[in-house]
Amino acid sequence: MSNRVEVCPVCGVTIENGAKVVFSAGPAGTRARLWARVCNFAKSPDCINQDEASIGDVQSNDYYD
Repeated sequence: MSNRVEVCPVCGVTIENGAKVVFSAGPAGTRARLWARVCNFAKSPDCINQDEASIGDVQSNDYYD
């Protein structure tokens, strides 16, 4: 079993095995949480978290309060 790791060139966040997002601080999260808190605002074509199918459903608790 391989551990595939991607690092976003825009924000530096790590995505493990296509799903687990490791933030620089705090607990790990999902691609949906990353999109709601970072990618949605960065709007960079180099962002690796722009595929809606990979992001999944964004919940209200994915955004900052």
